[in-house]
Amino acid sequence: MDFILLGLFPGIKHINVLVSAILLIYTVAVTTNSILIFLIWVDSHLHTPMYFLLSQLALMDLTLISSTVPKMATDFFSGKRSISQVACGTQIFFFLTLGIAECILITLMAFDRYVAICNPLRYTLIMSQKVCLQMASISWAGGALISLMHTVYAMHFPICGSREISHFLCEVMAILKLACEDISAYEKAVVMTSIVVLLIPLSFILSSYALIFLAVLRMNSVEGRNKALATCSSHLTVVSLYFGPAMLVYMRPTSYHSPKLDQVLFMLGAILTPMMNPLIYSLRNKEVVGALKNVLGRCLTSNYTTKVR
Repeated sequence: MDFILLGLFPGIKHINVLVSAILLIYTVAVTTNSILIFLIWVDSHLHTPMYFLLSQLALMDLTLISSTVPKMATDFFSGKRSISQVACGTQIFFFLTLGIAECILITLMAFDRYVAICNPLRYTLIMSQKVCLQMASISWAGGALISLMHTVYAMHFPICGSREISHFLCEVMAILKLACEDISAYEKAVVMTSIVVLLIPLSFILSSYALIFLAVLRMNSVEGRNKALATCSSHLTVVSLYFGPAMLVYMRPTSYHSPKLDQVLFMLGAILTPMMNPLIYSLRNKEVVGALKNVLGRCLTSNYTTKVR
């Protein structure tokens, strides 16, 4: 009853180099996201709604990349490519949960930026601590609920013939290719879910940023305008990294799917993006860089004091 994961680009030359690069990306992603979460937790200057939501995004990225890369690397080095049906369903559930939760959260982050720039006087009232916790809860719960429905339904199809999955992870569309029942109705459900999870949030995000840019152009302060544009450009970069690959994977007709292209898109969305996010937000953010310098300064001062004693 086990599935066989064929792994990264079967038959490709120099696969060792690719796996080593992915492990390096994984290490960087885990390190940078963990540092970002730690800084937001310990630095009081970062105890704001925007950074709270950013810490949730970093946590999702950390969990997302950890749900795929360790299994892929273990299979590669051990040579064992089998995965049980339960483990396969579990991986699908976590992958979809985190992917959908991130789409919801990024949409709510756009609302946060809209309120901060277009309605600053009411920002603290609208974006209260209770509202921030509700936003995080909606993201996690919404992702888990939609993912559970798709995981259960996709895994109930009987498998005919080969149980080989042309992928480095268990993924809904790859599993459906093995089903021996008519899946046209479920494919329509996937498209409808994609519209709800991808197109509608993306439309909301683009509308929010259109209003934000109009408000930024009316700002008298050059410093305030530059700060707002830097923050928004970082967010829009993250939006393109998430929504682009996801829309190409789940909103293309099944006949246009190819294993190699799907693997490239999943590597962009599930492996490269979790590494890029903390770099995009931290390297271009003076507050995060300042918090890092403060923490390193306190650590160096503490070590120096200890040595003197």
